[in-house]
Amino acid sequence: MMDRIEINPKICHGKPVIRGTRIMVATILGALGAGNSPEDVLSDYTGLTLQDIQAALAFAGELSRFEEGPYEAAS
Repeated sequence: MMDRIEINPKICHGKPVIRGTRIMVATILGALGAGNSPEDVLSDYTGLTLQDIQAALAFAGELSRFEEGPYEAAS
């Protein structure tokens, strides 16, 4: 995954991007979350590959992992 994703303070203010592009991971995830298919995203961002989209999803999955333990509901 990290061979496809780059975090560099000189590129897009340090936001995660697809390496070699200025396409932010958040842009890809936002498009998918809005209901666009991977094929739609590939069509909109011709520099991307399916593997780039998969890396963005894997990156998001890693960020969403919480340590196991009890959670309390907010009051």
